[in-house]
Order: sequence, then C-alpha cells, then structure tokens
Amino acid sequence: MTGSAEHDPLGPEWGHGPGGLRTREASRVVLLDDAGRVLLLRGTDPARPGTDWWFTVGGGRGPGEDARTAVVRELHEETGLDVDPATLDGPVWARVADFPFLGQTCRQTEEFFVHRVAAGFEPDRAGWTPLEQASVSEFRWWVPAELAGSGTVYYPEDLPRLLAELPPVWAGDPITVA
Repeated sequence: MTGSAEHDPLGPEWGHGPGGLRTREASRVVLLDDAGRVLLLRGTDPARPGTDWWFTVGGGRGPGEDARTAVVRELHEETGLDVDPATLDGPVWARVADFPFLGQTCRQTEEFFVHRVAAGFEPDRAGWTPLEQASVSEFRWWVPAELAGSGTVYYPEDLPRLLAELPPVWAGDPITVA
C-alpha cells in the first residue's frame, strides 16, 4: 500500500488523525417503509472473517460535499433510490463511531437523516463500490421489535428505541446517539 488516496483500501474520503487514527465525516439514512420497517445492510470486515453487524444505508462525504447531498448520493449508490434532498427529514441523530476496519482504527462522525418509502421497495446493488461488494452481504427490512430481540449486532446500538421515539416529521436539532 502506498498510502495515496487511490490506493487506500478504506477509500479517498478517509483522512488521517492523531496517532494514525483514520477519520471521515459520513451521512446515513434511516430508510423506513410504510409497514414500519427499517432497511439495514449486513456488513463484515474482510480483515476479520466471522464478524458481522447490521447498519443503516450511508457512507463518507466527498470533499466539499454537505451532509444532505452526500446522503442522497449514498441512497442512490447503495439502493438505486433517487430522492429529492428536500424530502429528507433531519438530520435527526448524530454520533461519533470508533471501530476497527481493514486492520485500521477508524473514527466516523455521522449525521442521520430519515426517508420513507412504500412497502415493497427492493434495493438495487448496481452502484456498489468494490469495497461494498466485499464487505456487505445482504439487505433486510427489519421490524424494530424483531431487531431488538434478534441477538444480532446493529448500529446505532439503541436503534429500536430511537425508531420508536422518532416523530412522523422531524422538527428539531439532531440528538446525539451512541
């Protein structure tokens, strides 16, 4: 690995923080359907076989890209869904996540938006990057109560409660979550 952005296994949106910490800003979307379910992706770390967790659609922001523009782009890339930025609620939540990935220690500062679709929407993987193809194995629509009792790892960690407290239309500042 040369360390240049084009050869960086994490991708060009990742910077370097103190002590080698990899950092980026990210935008995520809580994609809900009218049946009350949330769409999550099942991820794994290719450097740590056997690990897996569920997470919301989204990813890193490009240089100069604002949070809302990034989440619209990520929605299209990861699900094939094209949305008007004005139809997004939020940001509703904010969090800083520290985690290991591809043998590196990462810190991601995230803002979460909400978008609602009709039940029956099927995501399309056509826009996935090679890293997403290697690290994301499936999509699944989850009923929040089912997710809470599943014994699986998911992020944000308190997602079922957060979803239960989410109003039909967001009108406030983002809430900091774990």
